[in-house]
Amino acid sequence: MTSVTDLRAKLPEVAQLYLEGRSIDEVECIVADLAGVARGKAMPGSKFAAQTHFYLPNSIFFQTVTGDWAEVMDDGYTEPDMVLTPDFSTASPAPWTADWTLQVIHDIALQDGTPVPFAPRNVLKRVVALYQARGWTPVVAPEMEFYLVAPNTDPARAIEPPMGRSGRRAAARQAYSMSAVDEYGPIIDDIYDFAEAQGLEIDGILHEGGAGQIELNLRHGDPVRLADEIFYFKRMIREAALRHECYATFMAKPIEGEPGSAMHVHHSVVDTKTGQNIFSAPDGSETEVFMHFIGGMQRHLPSVIALLAPYVNSYRRYVRDFAAPINLHWGRDNRTTGLRVPVSDIASRRVENRLPGMDCNPYLGIAASLACGYLGLVGQIAPAEAFTGDAYTGGDDIPKGLDSALELFNSDAAIADVLGPEFCKVYTAVKSLEYSEFLQVISPWEREHLLMNV
Repeated sequence: MTSVTDLRAKLPEVAQLYLEGRSIDEVECIVADLAGVARGKAMPGSKFAAQTHFYLPNSIFFQTVTGDWAEVMDDGYTEPDMVLTPDFSTASPAPWTADWTLQVIHDIALQDGTPVPFAPRNVLKRVVALYQARGWTPVVAPEMEFYLVAPNTDPARAIEPPMGRSGRRAAARQAYSMSAVDEYGPIIDDIYDFAEAQGLEIDGILHEGGAGQIELNLRHGDPVRLADEIFYFKRMIREAALRHECYATFMAKPIEGEPGSAMHVHHSVVDTKTGQNIFSAPDGSETEVFMHFIGGMQRHLPSVIALLAPYVNSYRRYVRDFAAPINLHWGRDNRTTGLRVPVSDIASRRVENRLPGMDCNPYLGIAASLACGYLGLVGQIAPAEAFTGDAYTGGDDIPKGLDSALELFNSDAAIADVLGPEFCKVYTAVKSLEYSEFLQVISPWEREHLLMNV
């Protein structure tokens, strides 16, 4: 039997420092479901130390965001248990709790030891393994955008910006304003403090273009580790906001008339043996494989929009001239294109995918983006010519809604092969049910304009 002392020895340094001189009161054993919601169970530290694995039913991955359950399994709905094994490298404090609590992300396997194919973290690991099998190491750097909003307990009421320290509500069009960030100083301070306690590194925080919209940039690194960090960050940021009678929302488009929130992902690929960025040639020029990566994204991104924009609200973000892409053009240092090549040195040459919304599951959003680039690399897909000028003058290349996005998702055999057919089946079933539920809801717009006029 493992003791609490043995457990402490397995923890990363940040968790050991947090618990120094203190007992482990509680451990939260968690996994991310399809929506990116933390699912699992909590137990006393001593109980956790004495066990090697835990169980949860596979149905947690069949649940819609509304709480309904999709019919997925061909042999009936028996809810067999999955085996959860702690990944101690992910052990992280939960500094907002009243006691001394750790969060631990768990690996998820079937009872025969096979990784659960529709667990989002396993999907990302599957894609990363395809790169590794070819001697490549994918590197990502995500950006997180979110809104701080006034508390809203009535779904029929429009979401409003929060009250700042000045006693006024946030105003829009305050991009990069330091004063706008200072309005929410206490919340930002808690985000920094919580991040430090959890060992999460922040590259920078800035105010975006929307009223109360914040952008948080993360360091570059391993895709699975960065997805774990976004998973932790989203929960932590919500907790920091709640401490100050405020909500943090990661909806793609929470406020009418304001820009949406994105999860831009910067991509590069390193040769595992040499450590060199394969997107840069020895003379500093762009390589052919760099073009192939972009080509794969242009060809296959429409098929994974259902993962990058997973809800009906997500498509409200893709609006012309509204700080979000509407097509798959690529360009150098051009923020109007869906795929942007930022200014960089040779070692950090990369492409930024600007299509993912902040409402996507970080594991699935990163996996989908990497899958498109991978298919470009192995298929040597050439991209279109780089776009110069305002890409909003071009046509729309991405689906307009979740239903059409799911159709494209199900018609791309190459994407299904990379992400896994079992995952694609489960994801389609859950999202189709969510969409059917949405179609039953009558909106205020319909009541206002149709009730007495048609």
